[in-house]
Amino acid sequence: MSSAMDLRTIEFLDADGAEKTLADYGSGVTLVVNVASKCGLTPQYEQLEQLQRTYGDRGLSIVGFPCNQFMGQEPGSMEEILEYCATTWGVSFPILDKIRVNGSHAAPLYKALKKTKDHAGLAGPVAWNFEKFVILPSGEVERFRPQTTPDDPAIVSLIEKNLTA
Repeated sequence: MSSAMDLRTIEFLDADGAEKTLADYGSGVTLVVNVASKCGLTPQYEQLEQLQRTYGDRGLSIVGFPCNQFMGQEPGSMEEILEYCATTWGVSFPILDKIRVNGSHAAPLYKALKKTKDHAGLAGPVAWNFEKFVILPSGEVERFRPQTTPDDPAIVSLIEKNLTA
């Protein structure tokens, strides 16, 4: 399994096309999620934003990667996606460049993240939009499938236990 240090050095593009790494968003707890605007799970944006507002000043970084691989549920341009996230959900956490999470053209970060097993012991492809990977300062990665909401007690307690302040 990749360590958080390795994961934090994998390059990707932000919404403006600039190269970034997870290290650019801090060294605390990082929640990586593949997002989509036209999915039944899209209301999870509200819970993600609440987590960001509650724990952001204590070291939580949430980053969203738009992905159109699941039934074309993120068809918009980056400009449309950013406007939707800001106006509909008040998203303040970074929405990064649209990527692929599965297949041979998957983003390098997701190729590494998918090696992480979920709580049922299963690794492999991302199941759907809003799959969550919690990267802890210790290097551990915990994986939560899309149906697990961001405000699930398992995610919240994991974040709280691993924040610095």
